[in-house]
Amino acid sequence: MQKKLIKVDPTDNVAVALVNLTAGETIAFEGEDVLVLSDTKMKHKIAMKDFESGDKIYMYGVIVGKANQKIAKGDVITTANVKHESAKVTGKTETIGWDVPNVDKWKDKTFMGYHREDGQVGTENVWLFFPLVFCENRNIEILKGIFEKELMKPKENDYQLLLRSLVNSEKGGDEVVQKSTEVDLFQNIEVKFIQHQGGCGGIRQDSHSLAKLLAGYVNNPNVAGATVLSLGCQNLQISIFQDAMKEINPNYSKPVLIYDQQQIGTIEEMLSTVVKDSFAAIKEANKIERKPAPLSKLRIGLECGGSDGFSGISANPTLGVLSDKLVALGGTTILSEFPELCGVEQELVNRCIDDKDGQRFLDLMKWYEKTVVDAGSGFDMNPSPGNIKDGLITDAMKSAGASKKGGTSPIVGVYDYGEYINEPGFTLLCTPGNDVECTTAMVGSGANMVLFTTGLGTPTGNPIAPVVKVSSNTQLAQKMSDIIDFNTGGIITGDKSIEETADEMLEYIIKVASGEVKTKAAILNQNDFIPWKRGVSL
Repeated sequence: MQKKLIKVDPTDNVAVALVNLTAGETIAFEGEDVLVLSDTKMKHKIAMKDFESGDKIYMYGVIVGKANQKIAKGDVITTANVKHESAKVTGKTETIGWDVPNVDKWKDKTFMGYHREDGQVGTENVWLFFPLVFCENRNIEILKGIFEKELMKPKENDYQLLLRSLVNSEKGGDEVVQKSTEVDLFQNIEVKFIQHQGGCGGIRQDSHSLAKLLAGYVNNPNVAGATVLSLGCQNLQISIFQDAMKEINPNYSKPVLIYDQQQIGTIEEMLSTVVKDSFAAIKEANKIERKPAPLSKLRIGLECGGSDGFSGISANPTLGVLSDKLVALGGTTILSEFPELCGVEQELVNRCIDDKDGQRFLDLMKWYEKTVVDAGSGFDMNPSPGNIKDGLITDAMKSAGASKKGGTSPIVGVYDYGEYINEPGFTLLCTPGNDVECTTAMVGSGANMVLFTTGLGTPTGNPIAPVVKVSSNTQLAQKMSDIIDFNTGGIITGDKSIEETADEMLEYIIKVASGEVKTKAAILNQNDFIPWKRGVSL
């Protein structure tokens, strides 16, 4: 029989409804009877004590809110009776130890990856096209149509075939249309395209930030080389991009083809040259083949989006256990989304090996929160309508669950947006909480794969890195099976433990990293790329 309530931490004074609860029913929980006072949807929280106005709400063992009126034991916690509240942190208070997990069964495991000259290993082999400025987006779009049609031979989807059959029917022709069976010309290389709205018009700092991000994409082990288009007069000059490349990797040896439209002349002349040069480079990159690599070469971005009240109980803790295992194997994991770390700063500061990293984390958090307040908002405005509807009613509550993706291992480094992560271990990266901006940033900092948990469903993907979508509940996995890759809902029903689910997930991502399994985002051709624009437009 499935449990109806769960406390995440023994010190919590609220419990999570695992099923829909009806007002008037009595639940035997932790040695006492709890009378449910209001109809409560699963994923939402009920009070485990009588609260007075001003009393603090604890979940995951931390402060996640404050009662703004009396709340009776057994009543539901809502945005009407609770507001955001989080603990204040000034610095490191202790050093948290780490119980290193036993990873003997994984030590000899390998994945089939693409080895680069600098020692990095990719899970994909991508030739990347992108502009330094939005003025070149149209030319990138033209090149995308040319290369996808002739090289990648995209299969016609059912919607295209449906429309074609309807058009044929209107013309009096045959309604039955066959799918294309053409295959890719090159088997070991993918060609991907990035467009963006930056590179000029904003403050110079934004152009430098974009340069670092794009340089990170070129340096990412999943990229074999790149074709870069420049207009010529924009803020993000070619020299700035090249300097960013050298800063990340002074000895980078990947082929990077750069074209300046104002120097070349006509669009026809430039695109003709780009097509010839890029084809030759892609043909050469196709010669690179997958070879065995240790799991220590995996760099995993940890992300959540469209979170629900179960995310912090099933999917996120599963990622946390997996993160600890990968770190113990010498791999790298990245936790970001700084607005969703509000309220758990103390634990993260205490996990920093170097006190300077702890201070840098606090400084970045304070800077970020100040910019949000200066813009007339606050971290308390972070939960989306979907989050709130499914039980995440304060930012601190959302953050406490989101941070579970980071497991318990020590923090070896704290990075600002655009900085490239080369060291193994568990790291923090300053990014927005926005799904696509965050995923974009982690891949730009070196992630060769992203694990993305969701409770509501989101189709987010990335142009160069596999994005594995992890469901927090079985209902979502069944309802949106076209976007969900892995389901952790068995944890909620009690059919599986977090530990065994994490082991299953690790087996799964080895297959993804080896190219044996294609993610749903890749199948849907979901190639999202949104840089973080920190400044104003001029």
